[in-house]
Amino acid sequence: MSNPYQPQPSPYVTTPMPNARPRMFNSTAAKVIWTLVPIVTMSIGAAVPFVVAAVKGVIKPWVAAVYVAVEVLILGVSTAVASDGESPFVGMLLIFLITTAATHTALLDSDKVTIGK
Repeated sequence: MSNPYQPQPSPYVTTPMPNARPRMFNSTAAKVIWTLVPIVTMSIGAAVPFVVAAVKGVIKPWVAAVYVAVEVLILGVSTAVASDGESPFVGMLLIFLITTAATHTALLDSDKVTIGK
């Protein structure tokens, strides 16, 4: 039997610490695959990793909403301007969207980035 007068360890000290926030990627391969989504889909799926991250709770939903709005805006502007087919502006816009989305997708699990988390 234990002594009821002996001090017991505090439950605040012995319980494990919960994770700070959920993770987007379980492995390096998953990180590479999710980073390739905006590149392979040629910017059509640029917002997909951010919608998935918002559903998982990795980022706040407003970040995914901003990415969806910007993607729709850029694709809308590029189709409106691309009527002549000679404008380099459209290609620059799409390359900018692809590189920005791929870079931000790779930074989803970074602890140094705190905006929108």
